[in-house]
Amino acid sequence: MMVLILAYAAVVCSFLSGLLALLINQRGSLNELLQRLPLRPLSREWLNDCLTESHYPLRLKQAVFIVLGVSGLLAVSAGIAVLISQSAFTDQIGLGLPWLPWHVRFDGLSGFFFLIVGIAVIAVSIYGPGYVQAYQEEKHPFAVLGLFTGLFVAGMLLVLLADDAFFFMIAWELMSVASYFLVAFQHENPANRRAAFLYLLMAEVGALAIILGFGVLAAFTDGLTFDALRQANLSTTWASIAFVLALLGFGMKAGIVPIHVWLPEAHPVAPSHISALMSGVMLKVAVYGLIRFCFDLLTDVHWQWGVVLLVLGTISALGGILYAMMQPNLKRLLAYSSVENIGIIFMVLGLAMIFMANGFPQLAALGLLAALFHAFNHALFKNLLFLGAGVLQHQVHSLDIDNMGGLIKRMPQTSFLFLVGCMSISSLPLFNGFVSEWLAFQTALQVDVLDNGVLRSLIPVAAAALALTAALAAACFVKVFGMIFLGLPRSRHSEKAQEVDDKGMLLALKVLAGLCFFFGIFPTLIIAALNNVAKQLLGQSLPNDTLLSWMWLAPVSSQKASYSPILVLIGVLIATGFTFWYLRRNPDTKTMRRSATWDCGFGGLNARMQYSCSAFTMPFRRIFAKVWLIEEQIDKDMQGALDMDVASIRYRLQVEDHSWPRLYQPIAHGINSAARLVGRIQTGNIRVYLGYSFVTLILMLWVVSL
Repeated sequence: MMVLILAYAAVVCSFLSGLLALLINQRGSLNELLQRLPLRPLSREWLNDCLTESHYPLRLKQAVFIVLGVSGLLAVSAGIAVLISQSAFTDQIGLGLPWLPWHVRFDGLSGFFFLIVGIAVIAVSIYGPGYVQAYQEEKHPFAVLGLFTGLFVAGMLLVLLADDAFFFMIAWELMSVASYFLVAFQHENPANRRAAFLYLLMAEVGALAIILGFGVLAAFTDGLTFDALRQANLSTTWASIAFVLALLGFGMKAGIVPIHVWLPEAHPVAPSHISALMSGVMLKVAVYGLIRFCFDLLTDVHWQWGVVLLVLGTISALGGILYAMMQPNLKRLLAYSSVENIGIIFMVLGLAMIFMANGFPQLAALGLLAALFHAFNHALFKNLLFLGAGVLQHQVHSLDIDNMGGLIKRMPQTSFLFLVGCMSISSLPLFNGFVSEWLAFQTALQVDVLDNGVLRSLIPVAAAALALTAALAAACFVKVFGMIFLGLPRSRHSEKAQEVDDKGMLLALKVLAGLCFFFGIFPTLIIAALNNVAKQLLGQSLPNDTLLSWMWLAPVSSQKASYSPILVLIGVLIATGFTFWYLRRNPDTKTMRRSATWDCGFGGLNARMQYSCSAFTMPFRRIFAKVWLIEEQIDKDMQGALDMDVASIRYRLQVEDHSWPRLYQPIAHGINSAARLVGRIQTGNIRVYLGYSFVTLILMLWVVSL
């Protein structure tokens, strides 16, 4: 029961952080209350100092983030406790309808996602006080930001605790609506309002699909609790309908292609720490919902469902990283990168379904383990990168990569920490992203156990697409780091940038970067817990002798494939030490010297001579031209007697998503046409309206008399 108390306390603290933010405008009321309290003189003097006009807002903001950080610590503690206990804890809360109390279940799966939420919330609570100082209270009130941040975190935690469809949807809507207000926080910008509306619209369409999915299960049983839904006896057709509805609802929130278009619109306009929570955590809550629905409530999975997830995941992974490469806006690029990583998670979940349906539960456990581990890793490095983007925006006053450059000399700590995030998301060894993608490859390579010829052909193609995705991701983040931190400054703000003053913002980045490295070297600490989660869901886990050695990772068998991050680290350290020793022996390289950026011997190097984002990605744009809608235009201004001399050149490049013109714009045109047809009944004539009422009354009487 203590585990549940920790989980409840995490939810309560997140609510309290939001309510505490509302006190930002109540200084006068608190002063009056203070005068009535029987306090000692020293205590009264300290509180009076806290409530002064200069100290009060700062202290209150710090208090809000402290309480939010406590919520994160409690969530991490509860998650670790339930993973260690390997048990499920249940409870009921009498807050729902009188005949339908809220049912609570806290097991290994929800505990693991509690851990993901808790780590991200702790990082945001450290980062937030320094970041929000840039907002003007008159235009962007902290009370709004703090309130909906607390409600957003509480909604995510409640989704993970819900054990009935009614409670689940209430928590889901709390999470969605609160995040809508956070996306619309800087509402003075029309683009922000448009992005927030699009997000809310798609969130509600997804919620409707999830409700219908639960409704299909509820139609074959006698309750809305998850225990009752597990007993539903569905035919293959109805089970497939429920799966499609759940995939639509949870996939829309997760950002799977082609229902991903809200994600690159909403994430760039939200405050950076909110973007980190949405991309790093909220998308994982959607993944949790799909896993809970498919592997827990539906119980019997079909290999055709796995093929659907595999294909959609492959398209999302490859398409997401290709779209990310073309983006000059840093947060928009990171948002499309989230589409890529969610695609990888869906791919591996599809493999888990395929192996489960074909009678290979141990390989299904490997696939589920790889998907969950990648969800955990993505939460770490995507939070690191979004918070790093916030630091860059705070110092450079821009998110346009082409306006940055040369920041490694001016912001060395930020550049190093951002490099860790880039290496992690690029799946390089020694960092956590490599381990989970390696496990994904190991899952796909076991295709030879299947007898189905279609699957034996399809899965290797998906694995090849995953390899291409990993290579493109590395190229994408070479562009990101190179354009932002290397070379010469491309703007006045970049030239005058310096390391952020607030230590908390850098500390949050250091914590996340340290975790990316730590879990890249010691992945078995998480994998051991995930093995227990797989056993709870699938009734099968991987053998301890092949997986859980602290030094070696051998997911199938040591004869097939193994990986030792410790030995790789030792090899890197030896190679680095030998290189340093060799350079120190050479008189020409014994001392380090600083010089100007290499100018290839031409001299007079300036920022206009450097690669831009569009120049860097031009080879990829030529190869994968059909992936995007590209509008490229070069305008030349001519001069001279015969207009033969070029005075100036203007280059314009616009890259758009195929989803807009081919899917969403036809839907929008259809809705507008239907609305105009319906609008014709509004004639403004009272006799016509009375006729409508009379016809409706006759129809109702006829229906009742049947």
